[in-house]
Amino acid sequence: MKTLYIIRHAKSSWEFDVSDDKRPLNDRGIRDAGLIGEHLKTLVKPIDKVLCSPAKRAYSTAKIIVSHLDIPENVFSLEPKLYDFEGTQVIDVIKNCNNDINTLMIFGHNHAFTSIANLYGDQHIDNLPTAGVVAIEFDVDMWQNISVGKNLLTIFPKFLR
Repeated sequence: MKTLYIIRHAKSSWEFDVSDDKRPLNDRGIRDAGLIGEHLKTLVKPIDKVLCSPAKRAYSTAKIIVSHLDIPENVFSLEPKLYDFEGTQVIDVIKNCNNDINTLMIFGHNHAFTSIANLYGDQHIDNLPTAGVVAIEFDVDMWQNISVGKNLLTIFPKFLR
């Protein structure tokens, strides 16, 4: 069995004149990431690997959420291919994961993450909102063999406020 947690970065700020990958979270994004992290505490399986886009907003979201989940620092890595808005590179990252990893958590961006959730999940979502989470379980032993799996949970921060 393989389980994938797809988490879109929390709400970011457009207030600063910085490149896209340097945009920080805004106040709502910081609050929402904390809400999601707290809510996931009792719901997530033990996480074997966390991969995160190097964009500042994704990294900040990941650090806030992971801090609530008792995940060891050594399972956390930045993955440049997750700074992808279409999904091709995201799929490549997932399918090339080491098969010793049974539970993978990824942090990144739309439209890629909505597409991935709909490609591999059994429940359609119109849009994965900022700080939204979709977890999908696959009845396979190798990441390269994943196809449509079973949605285990879908969490949007607006339902936790």
